[in-house]
Amino acid sequence: MIHKNFLCLYSKRDAIKLNSCVHAFSSVGVKMASDDVANLADSLAKTQVDEGELSYKGQGLKLDNMVKAIEEFDGLRALRLEGNTIGVEAAQTIAKALEKKSDLQCCHWSDMFTGRLRAEIPPALVSLGDALITAGARLKVLDLSDNAFGPDGVKGIEKLLKSTACHMLQELRLNNCGMGIGGGKILAAALTVCYKESSALGAPLQLKVFIAGRNRLENDGATALAQAFQALKHLRNVQVINFGDCLVRSEGASAIAETLREGLPILKELNLSFGEITEGAALEVARSVKHKDQFEKLDLNGTNTHKNRRKKHHSIVRIYLQTSEQSAIVDALVNDDEGEPEEDEDEEEDDDDDDDDDDDEDVEEEEEEEEEEEEELEEGEEEKSELNQFSTPPSAPRTPDVSSFLSFPSPDKLLRLGAKRSFLIQQQVDVSDVSKTVEAFLKISSVYKEDDAEVKSAVLESIDAVLSKAFLTPSFQGLSFMSSLLVMLGLLKSEDKLKPVKVVPGHLQCLEHAVKKSYFPREHITVLNAFMARPNKSLEPCSSARDRLQSTLQKLKPES
Repeated sequence: MIHKNFLCLYSKRDAIKLNSCVHAFSSVGVKMASDDVANLADSLAKTQVDEGELSYKGQGLKLDNMVKAIEEFDGLRALRLEGNTIGVEAAQTIAKALEKKSDLQCCHWSDMFTGRLRAEIPPALVSLGDALITAGARLKVLDLSDNAFGPDGVKGIEKLLKSTACHMLQELRLNNCGMGIGGGKILAAALTVCYKESSALGAPLQLKVFIAGRNRLENDGATALAQAFQALKHLRNVQVINFGDCLVRSEGASAIAETLREGLPILKELNLSFGEITEGAALEVARSVKHKDQFEKLDLNGTNTHKNRRKKHHSIVRIYLQTSEQSAIVDALVNDDEGEPEEDEDEEEDDDDDDDDDDDEDVEEEEEEEEEEEEELEEGEEEKSELNQFSTPPSAPRTPDVSSFLSFPSPDKLLRLGAKRSFLIQQQVDVSDVSKTVEAFLKISSVYKEDDAEVKSAVLESIDAVLSKAFLTPSFQGLSFMSSLLVMLGLLKSEDKLKPVKVVPGHLQCLEHAVKKSYFPREHITVLNAFMARPNKSLEPCSSARDRLQSTLQKLKPES
């Protein structure tokens, strides 16, 4: 890989942003050390970046202009824009600078549209893609994961994927982009064109890693991609395919299995987890990779073996595929059934007698299900000889999903993360990215419940874990954090027209908790107090929580 070590670089524009924040705060009676900001900007301007990589990763910057830094970077081979927010105009400006960067090979552009409207993303991608084509770049890595751009976003990169700029592509990462069925079909068609046209020029596409997990491709999208790889079945370098959480279902899994039987000879990993596929389809996939000599891991975790089962925990079947030289492990074949129950949730028992009857029926039903399991295991003996070896070790719990909680927070999801929730969340949040730190604080605090001791404790522990890690990290940009937090609470106008969150009492109650902690910088108390004292409609629904916070801030405010 080209990127081994890199340094983060600020542009002069960022220094202007910092100074703007200083003026904004000073306008409400807050004294800031502007000389320190100027010195910081000057020292950052002298920073050098090694190995051909320019990185703006995780800065949470509103990057309207990076032209000078890009233009002056000779031999630019890798550009990191992760964890930022880039609008249409900024993308056009950056694109103009990229038109002369023919050496560019790696575009690490995941999560670079934070807070942007979905409609802004496709034209931004078109601008950047056109620039790469104009430059004559030959990409090896294109990572656009976690951008949630939907089918229209795939249209935004369609031209790029079909062009000569992608003929040498080795890694294509599109995890968690919300492509859906339509996006899957567009992507499949573009990859097919890329392969055919690169082959016609005597240098066929040599893709090694393809990741499109968490995209809800469903049957049609997964089938389209499977057909694309059947056009691509002569590829000899693909090593990793990830369709996890894509709802490929049984039909899509079967189509993928058919392709795998004929091509992709050095494939090492295949992920079809939580795709709502049946055990039969899972076994079909297992057979398709059985004779691949370099195969290492097949992830079928979450496979459905019984559609209408009401048990919450099932035994997990593990398959060990014996190839000519090694064993490849199938992680799991049975869903732990933690989803919504299929029974009518409104049905309730009328009395104790009914409860007893229901219990008896449940016991009978479970006994029947156990008998069915035994029969199925007996029937599976024939499959055993075909797959060489089956094993059924004890059931393992599904790993707590922090990303699911942070995407769609709820008190129940937070509690289900278990006793280590604060540690798990702390590990998940990248505090080098100011915007993500602010977002995590707001999402965690949104589920705060003053009258629920368990939830309250879980929320406050998680808040402390994230903010203490952030503020105690020497490189953490506390001023940028405060600026972004005030913007998202609707207390400070955004230069980039970011839409504030709907403020709930939990936001202010958790903020009141945080400001009393030793990790919270005292110099931010005055800033926060000044903004809380100003009339603002966004805080009107939370007047009680606001009054409590303001009272606390007044007590903690440093002496003038």
